[in-house]
Amino acid sequence: MRIETAGQNAFIVYFADQTSALVAAQIQAAVTRIRTTMAEMIVDLVPSYASLLVIFDIDRSDHFAVRGAIAAALKDLASSESSEGRLVTLPVYYAEESGPDLGRIAERAGIGIDEVIALHQQQEYRVYAIGFAPGFAYLGEVDERIAAPRLETPRQKVPRGAVAIADRQTAVYPAVSPGGWNLIGLCPTRMFDPDAEPSMPVGVGDRIRFEAIDRARFLDLGGEL
Repeated sequence: MRIETAGQNAFIVYFADQTSALVAAQIQAAVTRIRTTMAEMIVDLVPSYASLLVIFDIDRSDHFAVRGAIAAALKDLASSESSEGRLVTLPVYYAEESGPDLGRIAERAGIGIDEVIALHQQQEYRVYAIGFAPGFAYLGEVDERIAAPRLETPRQKVPRGAVAIADRQTAVYPAVSPGGWNLIGLCPTRMFDPDAEPSMPVGVGDRIRFEAIDRARFLDLGGEL
């Protein structure tokens, strides 16, 4: 773990060179520690795959004091028990109607569509980062049998709630947007709602499971086709 200056009022804490479930858990634990011990100094915390951006109030503190406070807050973090994160279950309507790339992934893997769906559900995923758009959580890792490269030509319009795969990551699109991931279903849960508290149902370090629902249940939960 190392702490580096990232500007006049910010530091980046690097936890590792690559992400992993352990690193994601350590970042979540670090966020909790820093918020608890440095609340008056902190403006914002921005977790990423293997790092944490700490933005502080330059009118309340200085680089020297903040660096020392970060180091103290994270002392023994690597050897301590890291947070397991919350377990969040997201419902998904898996079907060729809702997941236009299901058939292609199945054909590429040499398995049936039902097995693609089963393999996607059986994993427990970590939230490695949130980016691209508010609420877009990068989750890893999918079973290597259903890993699939991004589309050569991205779609101009991906629906809100689209559940997708790119390489060994999976995600739920929080809003209508362009996108090049492979679509395998639809989730009725809002991944970002600026009027809700909290605005996102998941955070970095949380654990995600997907649970298949049928078309009727999807519509009952507010999903849109």
